[in-house]
Amino acid sequence: MSNKTSLQVIPVSIDHDVQPGENIAVLILASSKLAINDGDVIVISQKIISKQESRTVNLNMVIPSELATGIASEYQKDPKLVEVILSESNRIVRMNNGVLITESYHGFICANAGVDESNVEKGYATLLPKDPDKSASNIRKKIFDMTGKKVAVLISDTFGRPFRLGQTDHAIGVSGMESILSYEGKQDTFGKTLRVTAISSVDELCAAAELVTGKTTKCPAAIIRNFKFIPNNGNVISMLRDEKEDLFR
Repeated sequence: MSNKTSLQVIPVSIDHDVQPGENIAVLILASSKLAINDGDVIVISQKIISKQESRTVNLNMVIPSELATGIASEYQKDPKLVEVILSESNRIVRMNNGVLITESYHGFICANAGVDESNVEKGYATLLPKDPDKSASNIRKKIFDMTGKKVAVLISDTFGRPFRLGQTDHAIGVSGMESILSYEGKQDTFGKTLRVTAISSVDELCAAAELVTGKTTKCPAAIIRNFKFIPNNGNVISMLRDEKEDLFR
């Protein structure tokens, strides 16, 4: 949902590998070529949040369990990596063709519980932030403290999708905006009352941001401008479908 002004998706590059304890808000403000405006949506890659929060693990220091060793042998995976995946998971959803789908302790259904070896030093893996909603909230507060601007902040990560090839970015952390845009009770263009239409606007924004951030460009964030969102204390937890309503479990 936007006004008549064109939606802008502005890449934000950071010229170095983010280190533990760095101030992400400062990095974004320093790297952005444009001043932050009220109403901007700032989308930030999970990877730099994880690095800033020291959510990395040295695989050489991991001692795999018998379960991890058995799974790794069956699916041609590194047993140390499997052990890390299991430690980040509530349960295994499915294992097939070398793919390990789990439910992370956050409640996300995704490959490898979000554990990732890309864009990190060899022999290391990154884990998802412990509380992505809190991470987003902290950055939003720091941006407001430094600029006085009221923005929304989203933490994004790349997920696969059932029944479709290719991955898209989804929101794993939300602060400052409503997570889902509901059309329930509103009328469509033919005057019919909509009953169940609910748009995951935060996921759509993260997917749009990924079009300019990419995976290999040292561009881990984007500013989305001229998107009219509902300011609110939205979060990702409210977006997770209850097991009783899930037709696929």
